[in-house]
Amino acid sequence: MSEILETCELSLPLGKIKGVKRLSLYEDSYFSFEKIPFAKPPVGELRFKAPVPADPWSGVLDCSHFAEKPIQRDIFSRVTEGSEDCLYLNVYSKQLKSDKPLPVLVYIYGGAFTVGEATREVYGPDYFMSKEVILVTLNYRVDCLGFLSLKDPSLNVPGNAGLKDQVLALKWVKKYISNFNGDANNITVFGESAGSRSTHFMMCTDQTKGLFHKAILMSGTAHKDFPNDLCEDFAFRLAQQNGFTGENNDAKVLHHLQGVPARDLVSHDLITPEHRRNGLMFAFGPTVEPYVGEDCVVPKSPVEMARDAWSNDLPIMLGGTSFEGLFMFPAVAANLKALDTLSQDPSRILPREVRDISTEEENAEYSQRLIEAYFGDSPPSSKRLMNMLDFYSYKSFWHCFHRTLNARLAYAKAPTYFYRFDFDSPNFNFYRAKFCRGHIKTGVAHADDLCYLFRSAEAWKLEKSSAEYRTIERMVGIWTAFAATSNPNCPEIGHVDWKPSRKENPKPVLNISNDVTIVDLPEYEKLKIWDSIYKTEQLI
Repeated sequence: MSEILETCELSLPLGKIKGVKRLSLYEDSYFSFEKIPFAKPPVGELRFKAPVPADPWSGVLDCSHFAEKPIQRDIFSRVTEGSEDCLYLNVYSKQLKSDKPLPVLVYIYGGAFTVGEATREVYGPDYFMSKEVILVTLNYRVDCLGFLSLKDPSLNVPGNAGLKDQVLALKWVKKYISNFNGDANNITVFGESAGSRSTHFMMCTDQTKGLFHKAILMSGTAHKDFPNDLCEDFAFRLAQQNGFTGENNDAKVLHHLQGVPARDLVSHDLITPEHRRNGLMFAFGPTVEPYVGEDCVVPKSPVEMARDAWSNDLPIMLGGTSFEGLFMFPAVAANLKALDTLSQDPSRILPREVRDISTEEENAEYSQRLIEAYFGDSPPSSKRLMNMLDFYSYKSFWHCFHRTLNARLAYAKAPTYFYRFDFDSPNFNFYRAKFCRGHIKTGVAHADDLCYLFRSAEAWKLEKSSAEYRTIERMVGIWTAFAATSNPNCPEIGHVDWKPSRKENPKPVLNISNDVTIVDLPEYEKLKIWDSIYKTEQLI
């Protein structure tokens, strides 16, 4: 995907590595070191457990090509691929020598904690390499291999192994990035979707204190319905689906699961209609750990964690896309009849965290409030697909961002910059195309902002006069200015003066569209309706 100019070697305290000097799509040269091990392979006895730091190696490690993705089953194609031996990271450095070390950006991928990969095919560094920065991308375990949780403390599988992979990778970056000309005292962690929720967990857990200096949350936060109790028997049921016939005993379940091929483990079918009604779409993800071990990442609810998080002293950027809910097109389109029956069971549209603590009368009133906000006077029906997708923009995404912004304004001392990505390209918004399969041709879907930060295999060389190329320049300009200086204002956005959000007026947001402007958040009025169905102490 990018031209190789020459090979190069680098010495780390762990051993020597061989990388390559590459030329980006727009002919910027940079140094590429891929598939660097930051942990021992999480196989055998280490399956499901917290990662263990990689051992030093002898000789020269070939780091000229990225690692396979973590083993996973694709959400759309249902094809299983990848490797259980997956704990590697990639370092892309604009220069290996300069007067001052370079700011470091560490990216955590999304994929509902079920899929995802740190490959150049999806997250190519080409656009970032027009700037004097270092980009790190990392693999972490997904699905059951990253998020299986057992209650028995003697087994040491409390869950969140995938988040613990991220913690270990951040420790590795802090310790070794100076060897790549990186500034270990200027590290920005960012992520999108589940990667953004991960970034927020990294901001909230004490395990990462001091490992980074700012963060960017793109379309995901830890302020999200967290139905821990719905997942209680998933380990047992996973074992049963893979031939286990014993009783629900954690030690016996673990012993059985450690002998099942990884490909079979991720090919499960554990989600029931009742789970879906309660908002659970994927079986495995972050969980409040059942006991606090030495590497515990999530000891209590994320809402509580965010209140006194060490990162309240760090500047952040936070935002999302203008039509996040297009992500839900496949699920809603496959079950349009559910819209026809919504009027008979309206409370199913409420977040479970609201429904479970409210009276029947309150739930009836709250669901009516939301139905009126999204469907108006006419009842929900299978003809109102777009209304339902708009609803999901708020339920699954914007209300979470709104809560996180308000929590920051209540508890953080450092600035929070709020943005909204609204650039609608007919052919370069690849995620809308992927989710909607040509049925919807306009709107800025969940993840469409990634098309303007990372070069993917689908991208082509744009004319520099195009609106798409200008959007890449703006996005990379904002992200790298923030990484370098903690202030996202940059020449690429012109004379716009983007100020941090303020508690007394949280409406202004940077709107990134054909033009970059400060506007009052268009979603604000509907977000107040969402606020009204929560108890105050639940919100932030």
